[in-house]
Formats: sequence, structure tokens, C-alpha cells
Amino acid sequence: MHNKCVQILSHKSQHCSMRIRAHFSGLMLLRHEAAVFSGTICTSVCYIERVGFSIAYTIAADAARVNQSTKGTILATFYCGYACSQVPGGWAAQRIGGRKVLLISFVLWSLTCALVPLDPNQVTVLVIARLLVGVAQGFIFPSIHTVLAQWVPPHERSRSVSLTMSGMYLGAAAGMLFLPSLVKYRGPQSVFLAEAALGAMWCMLWFNYASDPPWSEHPKATAAGFGESLLPVKGNQKGKVENGGISARTANIPWKKIVLSLPVWAIVVNNFTFHYGLYVLMNWLPTYFEKGLQLSLQEMGSSKMMPYFNMFIFSNIGGVVADHLITKKILSVTGVRKLLNTVGFLVASLALIALPIFRTSSGAVFCSSVALGFLALGRAGFAVNHMDIAPRYAGIVMGVSNTAGTFAGIIGVHLTGCLLETAKTSDSGERIFD
Repeated sequence: MHNKCVQILSHKSQHCSMRIRAHFSGLMLLRHEAAVFSGTICTSVCYIERVGFSIAYTIAADAARVNQSTKGTILATFYCGYACSQVPGGWAAQRIGGRKVLLISFVLWSLTCALVPLDPNQVTVLVIARLLVGVAQGFIFPSIHTVLAQWVPPHERSRSVSLTMSGMYLGAAAGMLFLPSLVKYRGPQSVFLAEAALGAMWCMLWFNYASDPPWSEHPKATAAGFGESLLPVKGNQKGKVENGGISARTANIPWKKIVLSLPVWAIVVNNFTFHYGLYVLMNWLPTYFEKGLQLSLQEMGSSKMMPYFNMFIFSNIGGVVADHLITKKILSVTGVRKLLNTVGFLVASLALIALPIFRTSSGAVFCSSVALGFLALGRAGFAVNHMDIAPRYAGIVMGVSNTAGTFAGIIGVHLTGCLLETAKTSDSGERIFD
């Protein structure tokens, strides 16, 4: 009789466990799609703000006859604040959750855009404002990667991360297409107000629909994704996690292992290289079109958005191709990451070398489109790899590598301004892109 009761209880326990797993599987399917969709809009709005400031400030600064060196300083200030908050952003997302950090960050930078006047002669005010916006946005991308690592299963990581991050390029394309006309008819300040409005709308969307992952309430669920980590929590803490006694948010972060990890350093170097090219083109491409090629952004039509739209397309192609190669076991995960990373960066380098050779709008747009498109393809390599090697600490590793990428922005954007100020010749673009 006792054995029969045990068997009945065991059967009911297994049935209950299966129902719980089915519930969480269905929840994960819905929530991870919502996380990817919201994250894509999030990155789009962030890059509309970045491109928008570059366009509005360039036009306002040229009208006020601000020199190129000062322009470079103002444009680079954003990245100083952005660099300072990358690692704290990953840490905060790990501790209090990516959902809350994203909401707070968006509120801060949206308010700054709404309240600060765009006066090129008020250098100090603009420096402080861009510093604040940079700090606020620096929390965003590590938090997004923390959320994705928690919600997205391994076989969908490449395309989910690629789609979410491709929102950056869709936002940049939209900014290049619509904002020059907004500046023309409503003035540079209107760009700030439009960006603040978009930020407020995203905050309402995120506040109403975002939620924490189920393991915050279900202690036996994996704390930061579905894959095995190369940077696991310590043995005694791992046991506590499995027994429901500790959550990933309170586990000690293995900073030493992260800093000494060669795969992490490979991601860091690639992130620096990628963002050097991206940020220089993003901030100085409007100036190159207007000053180097004597073209008006308002008159270029839709062609000026093609480099960023190409990034959107190629980023998603890279994600789909990567997941296909991994799922079909055509190549190992490491092999896929290396292949796409190498092809993307190599072709982009060749396109950047060729860019100054073309002195027409079509040639410049073509070369910059190829360069940025293949850079985006390469993101299916290095930009997803931190979720492969450390899913539990994806936000932290993203913060570390993105700090390096941000320093690339500081160095590249400011150095480009200094080069332009020093050269002031028609071939100065060649020096920059070489």
C-alpha cells in the first residue's frame, strides 16, 4: 500500500512538473518575441537620437561658423559619458534587472533632449547635455543583452540579437531620411523635441508590456539563459542556485575570470574595431557629403539613408545565416562566429579604402553602404559571442566590450575632427578612411 501511494504521488509530481515546464515554455516563446520586438524599437530610437544630433548640430554649427575641432569635441563628448556607464550598466542589469534599468535610462536621456536648447555657441551646456545623454544610453545596450540572454534560447540567439541590434541601423536610416527635412522646415531644435517624444512613447510601451523573466520567481530555472557558461558561478553558489537559495542577481561576478579570458578579449578587440568605423562614418558622413562632395543632405533624397538601411538588411542576413549553419551543424558555433566576423570586416575594410576614390554621390553612397553593410554582417560573429561564452554574465561582458567600442568612438570622432581642421583640403577624406 505504501509503495502504491508513493507511485501515485510520483506520477502526479511528474505530471505537475511537465505542466509547469509546458507553461514556462509557452511563456518563454511569447515573452522572448516581445523582448526582441521591444528591443528592436529601443535600439532604433536610440540611433535616431544619435544621428539626429549629428545632423542638427552639424547644420546649426555650420551656420554659427563653429570650427571643425570644436564640432569634433562636442560630437565625441557623448561617447565619454557612454564609456563610463557601460560596465555599471551591465552590473545594474545583473542586480536589479534589465527591465528597470532600460526604463530609467530612457526617461533620463529623453528628458535631457527635451530640456536642453541647441545653441552651438553654448559649448559648456552642450558638453554637459551630451555627457548626460551618453551616460544614460550607456546603460541601455548591456541591459538589452541581459534581457535577451534571459529570454532567448540558444538556437535563436544569432537572429534574435541581430534583429534587435539591427534596429540601430533602421533608426539611423530613418534619421538620415527624415530629420534633414525636419531641420529645414522646423529648425534644429525640433529634432531634439521629436527625439524626446519618441523616447517617451517607447517608455510607455516598455512600462506596459515588459516583464522580468520567469526564473526571478522560479528558483530552479536557469539564471541567465539556456546555454552552458565558460564563466560559471562558483561551485558553492551554483548549488545554492539549484536549490533555490540564491538568485543570479546576488551571485558574485567573476571579474578576474572575465578580465583574463582570451575569448572576452577577442570580443573586446572586435568591438573596438567595429565601432571605430561605425562612429566615424555616422558622425562625419554628413560633413563628408556636404563639405567633401559639395552635396546637400536635403537634396540627396533617400540615397543618404542607404548605408544604414544596408546595415539593417545585412545584420539580419548574418543572424539568419549563423543560426542556420549552427542548427544544421554545418559548422561549429566557434567556426560560424569566426567566418562571419572575418568576411564582414575584410570586405568592409576594402570598401573604406575605396571610398575616397569615388568623387560622386553614387560612388560614395555605394562604398559607404558596402562598408557598413558588411560591418553589420560581422556582428553575427563577435556581437553574439558573449552570449555563447558567458550567458549568465552576458550584460557584464557586453558592458566591458562596449566600453572599448565607445573609446573607439571618442578617439575616432575627435581625431577625425582634428584631421579635418589640420588638413582642410579636398583629399582629407582619403586620410580619414585610409
